Amino acid sequence: MDMRLKVLHVDASSGFYRIERHQVGHFFGPIDLGLHLAGRYNSLNIGTGLLCGSIFPGSNRLFFTGFSPCWGNFFISSMGGAGLVFDNLGINMLSIRNCAARPSILYLNRVHGEEIEVELHPVDPQALWRSGRGGVYAVTDWALENLGDRYLTDPRVLATGPAAAATDFGAVMSVPVTNKSATYVDTWAGRGGFGTKMFQQHGIVGVIYGGTFVDEDFRDRSVANEWFETRYNKKMAAKDLEATTKYRLDPALNTGGTFGVNYAKMGGRLLAFNYRSLLMDEEARSGMWQRLVSDHYLRQFNEDLHAVPKGEAMRNCGEPCAAVCKKMHGTFKKDYEPYQTMGPLTGIFDQRAAELLNHHADTLGFDAISVGGVLSWIMECLDNGSLSPAELGVSRRPVFSPVDFAVTTDSMHNAELGVELLDRIIAHDKLLDLREGARKLARELARTRGKAIMDSFVFNANARKGWMVPNQYWTPGVLAPMPIMGKYYMYYGNDFFPPRELGHRNAERMMKEILLDNAGFCRFHRLWAEDMVPDIIHSLFGVGPEMVANAFATSCRINSRNAAVYWESDRNITLIETSLVRMHEVDGNNDPALLDWIDAFKRDKDEAALSFWFEMRKGIHEVLRERFT
Repeated sequence: MDMRLKVLHVDASSGFYRIERHQVGHFFGPIDLGLHLAGRYNSLNIGTGLLCGSIFPGSNRLFFTGFSPCWGNFFISSMGGAGLVFDNLGINMLSIRNCAARPSILYLNRVHGEEIEVELHPVDPQALWRSGRGGVYAVTDWALENLGDRYLTDPRVLATGPAAAATDFGAVMSVPVTNKSATYVDTWAGRGGFGTKMFQQHGIVGVIYGGTFVDEDFRDRSVANEWFETRYNKKMAAKDLEATTKYRLDPALNTGGTFGVNYAKMGGRLLAFNYRSLLMDEEARSGMWQRLVSDHYLRQFNEDLHAVPKGEAMRNCGEPCAAVCKKMHGTFKKDYEPYQTMGPLTGIFDQRAAELLNHHADTLGFDAISVGGVLSWIMECLDNGSLSPAELGVSRRPVFSPVDFAVTTDSMHNAELGVELLDRIIAHDKLLDLREGARKLARELARTRGKAIMDSFVFNANARKGWMVPNQYWTPGVLAPMPIMGKYYMYYGNDFFPPRELGHRNAERMMKEILLDNAGFCRFHRLWAEDMVPDIIHSLFGVGPEMVANAFATSCRINSRNAAVYWESDRNITLIETSLVRMHEVDGNNDPALLDWIDAFKRDKDEAALSFWFEMRKGIHEVLRERFT
């Protein structure tokens, strides 16, 4: 096995490039190496783990690292399967620095093991985004039509859309390619605004890459099975099937994927109508979930899932993987969080309506979770009269209450409003100028319209302008003061932990996730990968314990930049308080510490929230600090 990590440095301003090699042991993967390069060059770094191309399922994820335009600090994002084709370049990482003189498509190709071909192809991004299928899909089609024939095997394209030019949270999209044609199974590096970084800071509209380089990947299935049988008494494929049941098809629920399983189990934990559901009682929330989600939104999803052969309804991200987690309805891919923020959170409970809004947001290249959070906030402002349709340039107010909600017509009404709002954001006209982010817009509106307008926007705040819509779970962990939020670098279970201990668990979760990320793994395989990866790395490279120690050190170094800001929105505090109350009243948790915190919020909500936040922060720092003895 090659003991060096190879980085292709590309200067977008000149087109010059060079290869740099780092010894495994000095760096271990795309996260610690990306942190090093971002600090030195402010580069956008795109790379894979040491096990990319191997037989281990889930090992072909592609990671993006750098300083995030929307978070305002170092960030990590990733997309499924895209690392498998990247591995054919014979490198571990692409590092882009400086800015192209004209917006361009970056072409990377390696033929017959020779030197990588690197070219910049200028394009008119606005014209390209308006052409053909539009947005990210137009970029993908242009790259394949104009450059695809130069590859001996199917390449892959990383694409940005208009959101990369108009906001600080544009995403990067990619799809598997078959016979030089794009499929519909889109995968995303959504969180962190790396599409914005790629376009605004480096002048890159898209990247097309591929090659025929063959390296020494681990392919010995008999050895892998021996490792798994020693640990689990099961062969690798059997253990992976067991670990990924939720993402494939759970027979106990007769549904699958993050959408199906999460909504099937959700009940009264439903987040809807811009988190207004937090203020409802359990009976009302459960009734809303039953009528609008279980009996309609989820039922439609399940009918769509079972109406066609499994090979059409369940696809993978571009690597051979038994999880087949991509749940398709024709050309639409269904994941929980996008179809939650641009679903119930925005007052949409119908699949056809959600498809309309999600597809439009995808075409424009938005981070779906963040844009759904922004849309739901704006819709509430329209509903309560804080903002008017005229000043936003839209034609209607939303239907924003579950009372007498007509599930198909009202959902479509809200989806069409969402499409109008997205177009206004791209045009950054009227009040919807998000070029410097939603947090700054919320501050400006609060100054002129009153703080109540910001208090209805749920987001994590970081540094001066940094912001991130949280993951869609009703639990305190999603609003923790971690150095990176919006990913699963925190504990998001429903159990109660005192905030100091919750901080410990957040930090411990981050270290485990960093270990998997640095190895290039998809977290859907974490039930075995967290245990096995250190041993596998040690068997193949002899540095397993060192890699574990490096995950701790890298987490500490990321945390040394922790610039988390105390909650600026009152609804953040409401989410924390109501989650604690629900743990007691609904889950039946009578932990004395939980009861003490509930009492503290009743006595003085603001003081209790501040104490809760700082206790989490203390717990995080108690774990994520380097110790020298």
